[in-house]
Amino acid sequence: MIRRLLDILIALLGLSITSPILLLVIFLIWKQDKKSPFYMAPRVGRNNTIFRMVKLRSMVSNADSSGVDSTSTNDNRITPIGHKIRKYKLDEITQLWNVLMGDMSLVGPRPNVKNETDSYTPVEEKLLLVKPGITDFSSIVFSDEGDILEGKENPDLAYNQLIRPWKSRLGLIYIENRSSLLDLQLIFWTVIAIISKPKALKWIVKQLIKMGADTDVVTVSMRKAELQPSIPPGS
Repeated sequence: MIRRLLDILIALLGLSITSPILLLVIFLIWKQDKKSPFYMAPRVGRNNTIFRMVKLRSMVSNADSSGVDSTSTNDNRITPIGHKIRKYKLDEITQLWNVLMGDMSLVGPRPNVKNETDSYTPVEEKLLLVKPGITDFSSIVFSDEGDILEGKENPDLAYNQLIRPWKSRLGLIYIENRSSLLDLQLIFWTVIAIISKPKALKWIVKQLIKMGADTDVVTVSMRKAELQPSIPPGS
């Protein structure tokens, strides 16, 4: 009950404060090709229910028809203004609408596409027992997902080998330790990460150590070494 109340209050406040910026960006997206500035992204929510996640469109119209789910920074489907949207995480702000509608929470495992959740291991399926969120540990640790996938011949394969194994583990750690206090801390450090990601990572590492996280998870979350192919939890 407290989590839902916080979701509603912070989502309303966030949309109110950012509305001038959102309106300007919405206009600029529409102006570039006269197409809808929004992309209603199908995602899998709690208990395997499909919902439409509201995002500002950062790609050309019908970009999803290519069949590629993961996006690298150098993806030629991204529009000029789309690069700005992704850099400053503006498409995350519109997801506050999903929070108001109850599809998502402010904090929780990031929602994924059905192609990915269909391949979840039994352990990863625990991620679908809670509402997905706008941010969590992995949102900060892998905020540079596009850069990680840049230059990869198969972005989807690279995502599943380099990012998914750790993203899932971090999501499970969040679920096991979640609380209203942790949620507020994650919201705060998500904002700080835009200004100084190293500081946010330092905080995350401290929390993971306190929570007794596996050494490999802690090491990867430091983001000081190049990511290596791994397997998802439960494989």
